[in-house]
Amino acid sequence: MRKICIITGSRAEYGHMRWLARDLRDDPEMDLTVLAGSAHLSPYHGNTIAEIEADGVAIERVDSLLTGDGAVATAKSMALALMGFAEALSRLAPHLTVILGDRFEMLAAAEAAMLLRIPIAHLHGGETTEGAIDEACRHAITKMAHLHFVAAEPYRQRVIQLGEAPGRVFNFGAPGLDSLTRLSFLTRSELEDSLGMALHDPVVLVTYHPVTLSSENQSIHAWALTEALGRFPDATVIITGVNADQSNSEVQRPLREYAQARSERVRLFDSLGSARYHSLLRLCRVVVGNSSSGIIEAPAHHVPTVNIGDRQKGRLCAPSVFHCGEEVDAIATALAAALSGEGQAIARESLSVYGQGDASRQIHQVLKTVSLDGLLFKTFNEVSWSTAP
Repeated sequence: MRKICIITGSRAEYGHMRWLARDLRDDPEMDLTVLAGSAHLSPYHGNTIAEIEADGVAIERVDSLLTGDGAVATAKSMALALMGFAEALSRLAPHLTVILGDRFEMLAAAEAAMLLRIPIAHLHGGETTEGAIDEACRHAITKMAHLHFVAAEPYRQRVIQLGEAPGRVFNFGAPGLDSLTRLSFLTRSELEDSLGMALHDPVVLVTYHPVTLSSENQSIHAWALTEALGRFPDATVIITGVNADQSNSEVQRPLREYAQARSERVRLFDSLGSARYHSLLRLCRVVVGNSSSGIIEAPAHHVPTVNIGDRQKGRLCAPSVFHCGEEVDAIATALAAALSGEGQAIARESLSVYGQGDASRQIHQVLKTVSLDGLLFKTFNEVSWSTAP
């Protein structure tokens, strides 16, 4: 039996890996354990460990998040994550670890697996997010990983450009899009009952996180977002909780205060959970913020996105993504464009650039059948460069 450890520290990561986890769970020839740490164990971030438990997978809890959202607290949380994941991986001794993306705790998990000589399968490598420290973490994890499952062909080429062997780099699309075909969506009335509020059109779904490479006070831009939203007084606004990143509180406070002052039509949820979030994606009129979900998932649901600032700069985008600056007028103008008849029509015609929602089964088959012999050893793949005139 092949032992696999999926490692996750946030709701976003696990949301992308949920269907892979279920497929591995249901395979009698695979032995899956999910190592859950960081924000999953935090009441402040919604205790999202409950969502993993509901999937019926074996779980190991790894405490890896300190109170505080400054740079030193983040560095200390990384150290705690390195110790915790090293201990758990040493005890479980999996044949493979699965790590998604780019967050600081995932870098610590990759370091632990590398030192323990456990091969790493990395999801969503090769992407760029120039406004966040995630950029450096993602490429560092790529160089520690042994199998690569990317979400689009340009990302496959970039991973190969980083020196990885083409035969170990697979483009199956984004596994989070498997929800399009595998999730049981809630109806509008079921959503209203679950959220405890009426959903009057237009429904606006907001996910906004700190821009971790910026030295500016993050509250300035969060307040700008709330002021722009205030120019659409008839909208129902659902705000998802902020990532456990540096400057988390600077973003969380303005959003929470904005929601509390308008509770009849604006609500902030620490975590919506996968079913509610994707169901909201299906019926909302626009997604607003700076999350990868607006880039990857919203276009697949034919919903326009207002992407604010540079946090996602460099990602492949569908035509339905409206980019804007972080100023009030810029956000409000982009919102108006996305909500217009033309903006809605563009979204209806847009196609996802991240696959069609069948990645998890393909990743599962590779994890199940790939030879482990010699997998730890990598030869740097030299890319031939043409000299520009």
